[in-house]
Amino acid sequence: MSKRPAENTEVLTEPLPVSALDSVEHFSLESESESEDEDLDFGENEYREPLPGEKTLVRPGDYKDSDCSSDEEEIRNRIGNIPMEWYDEYDHIGYDIHGEKVVKTRKEGDQLDKLLDRMDNPDFWRTVHDKREGEDIVLPEEDLAIINKLRSNSYPDLGYNPYEPYVDFFTHEKLDTPLVDTPEPKRRFIPSKHEHKKVMKIIRAIRNGWIKPKEDVPKKPVYFDLWATKTEPQKHNPMHIPAPKLPLPGNEESYNPPEEYLPSQEEKEQWENTDEIDRDRNFLPQKYSCLRHVPAYPQLINEKFDRCLDLYLCPRKMKMKLNMNPDDLLPKLPKPKDLKPFPTTKAVKFSDHEGHVYSVDSNKSGEFIVSGGEDKILRIWESSTGRVLSKIALPDTITSVKWNKVHSMIAVASGKTLYLLNPGLGDRVVVDSSNKILQGLTDIRELEHCRWYPLGNDKDGLRAKIVHNSELSNITWHNNGSYLAVTMRDSQSCPVLIHNVTKYSSQKPFNKSKGQIQQVEFHPNKPFFYVLSQRYVRVYNLVKQAMVRKLICSVKWASCMAIHPKGDNLIVGSYDKTLVWFDMDLSVKPYKSLQQHKKAIRHVCFHPRYPLYASSSDDCSTIITHGMVYNDLVKNPLVVPVKVLRGHKDTTKYGVLCNVFHPQQPWIFTGGSDGDIWLFV
Repeated sequence: MSKRPAENTEVLTEPLPVSALDSVEHFSLESESESEDEDLDFGENEYREPLPGEKTLVRPGDYKDSDCSSDEEEIRNRIGNIPMEWYDEYDHIGYDIHGEKVVKTRKEGDQLDKLLDRMDNPDFWRTVHDKREGEDIVLPEEDLAIINKLRSNSYPDLGYNPYEPYVDFFTHEKLDTPLVDTPEPKRRFIPSKHEHKKVMKIIRAIRNGWIKPKEDVPKKPVYFDLWATKTEPQKHNPMHIPAPKLPLPGNEESYNPPEEYLPSQEEKEQWENTDEIDRDRNFLPQKYSCLRHVPAYPQLINEKFDRCLDLYLCPRKMKMKLNMNPDDLLPKLPKPKDLKPFPTTKAVKFSDHEGHVYSVDSNKSGEFIVSGGEDKILRIWESSTGRVLSKIALPDTITSVKWNKVHSMIAVASGKTLYLLNPGLGDRVVVDSSNKILQGLTDIRELEHCRWYPLGNDKDGLRAKIVHNSELSNITWHNNGSYLAVTMRDSQSCPVLIHNVTKYSSQKPFNKSKGQIQQVEFHPNKPFFYVLSQRYVRVYNLVKQAMVRKLICSVKWASCMAIHPKGDNLIVGSYDKTLVWFDMDLSVKPYKSLQQHKKAIRHVCFHPRYPLYASSSDDCSTIITHGMVYNDLVKNPLVVPVKVLRGHKDTTKYGVLCNVFHPQQPWIFTGGSDGDIWLFV
């Protein structure tokens, strides 16, 4: 930091001759080791102050290293008090006194440049940038000391002493020669004429009746209700909370109560044998002929003492009470009659099974349904009449049945075997084409995790079977009708297999299962594969062969799931009585969580045409819910429960185990543990 030379000093821009150096006097300081109390001794060859009018020769570099304040520096930039951001897009930061541009000395670096400068420059912590002059200034030790004192709430002046001794300039003692000896003025001893006029004016107004003095109004006695529950708070304590009042005495406390209040001998004995804490009252009603016969109450002192303890020990706290209508907290939902059609009444009963009915499904037109259960017999029904069309006995319990919506083909999971059969119902062209597909398997095909067996032209319609290493729990068809996915809960190495019924091949999508897989589903129109585990739903892209999303169910144990026909929404049921709705475009967490059932949820399904979905539970009920999904992505889905269907009997600890909607009508088929199948319309 440079320092200006004095007014009588000439600055030389050329080197001085040797002879001129002798005329320049230098200033020398004592070494720091010498005592500070010693005076400075100036010799002939040492520094002296120049005389008035005398000029001293000084070099331009003599003031280069001298310390001074920034107020003595010459201001280069003469742009005035304007924002420096106006010059961000230019290569200069202003103009000097001669109108020349003040060029920027450096460019503003990014964070990486600042980090490198901080590591390389040891004075980075004490360097500040002057935006107006465009220079980096290193703060000296004196400035740092002042900053540290300001940050520590001390006086910035290094030499200031706030505890200097007090100098008493004046004294209470009367001096012979006081500092001020002015005589008292005469106006202090003479009454004021101005005040006299003012007083007389007020007296005249009172005499004429212009000013009337305030009369003392007698205070009226204040009466209040002793037994009132609400009292006004005290003025000196606005947060005063009055003590609760004792209950008013009733007919039982009367000295002459009615006959119905007098206890019998048995009630007296029961009251005396009861512990004091468990008694409903502390006395027994008694009857006296007159008031003077009433003795002193023996529990008076104890009750008064307990009352004092209650007032002294029990804290009272002010609580803000919200006056809110409970109906305002409930969401405004449309009425169920405005959301029709949906199934409401029982229409047809299908009763031929013995034991639990584990699975039920319908064909594409809804004319026929297929069911299987604990009795190991596969039944095909006529949905409109409840008549059994065919029965097929299988060796193991039937856990799942699915009707192919493209081909005339039914997949049946029985034990470790998956059966493929052609029921021969519906369009003959579709039946013949399905027979050609299933009869194309002529030889046994041994694969790594399963074996394909042809069954030929069986009279029951069985055309092929696939034997697995573990028992099957759930099966599902792809919408194109060629792919079939099976789930094996007890298998850890191969929990899921995908079969191609047209090419008679099988593939294993996962090398290792992440948790116990409950169910799998195909996306309706995208190559996505949904896998439901105990607490998560994992979504895989079959083309990229990678997981694209992981949904958090927020339940303890998920049991079933169903995908909306549009594919953007998903519902999951759980054994802890909770049903969650996922909006795939919204979040990985549930959009809604509903607890409508009293027991575990066994099965959920969507209607393929109407905005309806159903959930069946062990409480022998099926709840129909209106679930409207809008095409507008901004509008959230509308979920409204509309009907509770009951028809199954509670014979075991299980209730309704399966359900499926009619493909064309707003009807639903439900199968329960009582061995019956109901059609609700």
